[in-house]
Amino acid sequence: MDFLKASLDLRAPRRRRTWPPRLLALALQGGGSFGAFTWGALDRLLEEESIELDALSGASAGAVNAVLLASGLASGGREGARKGLDGFWTRVSQTSLFLPRVAHMPLDFMTRALTPYQFNPFDLNPLRDALAAHVDFERLRASDGPKLLIGATRVSDAGLRIFTRGELTVDCVLASACLPLLHHSIALDGEFYWDGGYVANPPLTPLVVETEASTVLIVQISPKRADFAPRSRPDIERRIDQINFCSTLDREIDAIRQLAPLCASGDPTGKWAQLRLDRIAAENEIAALAEQSAADLSWTFVSKLRDAGRAAAEGWIMHEAG
Repeated sequence: MDFLKASLDLRAPRRRRTWPPRLLALALQGGGSFGAFTWGALDRLLEEESIELDALSGASAGAVNAVLLASGLASGGREGARKGLDGFWTRVSQTSLFLPRVAHMPLDFMTRALTPYQFNPFDLNPLRDALAAHVDFERLRASDGPKLLIGATRVSDAGLRIFTRGELTVDCVLASACLPLLHHSIALDGEFYWDGGYVANPPLTPLVVETEASTVLIVQISPKRADFAPRSRPDIERRIDQINFCSTLDREIDAIRQLAPLCASGDPTGKWAQLRLDRIAAENEIAALAEQSAADLSWTFVSKLRDAGRAAAEGWIMHEAG
């Protein structure tokens, strides 16, 4: 059984193919501005009418993309989803939503000297306004569509909380994207939550269990490889985050490898016996991605990531079409 396909050569020329109809589940990794790569991949996948999305999971920026996709589908179909993603990421690039607005104070110094309860006592978070502007949560909760599994880290016991479609609010998404050095923790149902990427980036095992699809496409945006040994403190910390995010994903893949044979024997649907975990990775399309900052929301970088995501999805579709 092919559990994890090698990353494809995503530099193949773009050609339109007819993708064989089948269900597809998407696991969307988080990683700040690198999430624009996922935007591009989703934009290309939405062009294929034969692709039926059965379930979406995500953490952090992956959660934001998943919710934008589901909301757009609910309100305007495939084109609505494409427009919603485009509008949100354009706004992100213009306003740097993932970073606090503290004038004249270097971010590195600010996060070392102060906590967000000090430099942002009123918990101002422009991401909240952007999500409210682009996502109709009431309609999302009430509508049919892909299953949603949004992951957040429970502060009290390091557990994973999965928010599903019927309970999603803007606070659920903010919980999944809450970096505790930049924003206040999010309180929900008597618990406090931080970024879901700390424990599941993205939540893969819950997705495999819940979906009816036998093909799961992982969109990996955090680079696993680095061709340099970081020496400055910011570079070292950035690389630590990248390693943590990728090792979390690899552990989930290993767990599914062990789980699948046990589940296949008792599965009348055949899903577990046919299970495929495919992956497209931003680092295969953008050179030296490990050296780039996930806080870079310049339009030049965001649009480069978007185009890379489209190219990666195109390569995957072509491979599937044969």
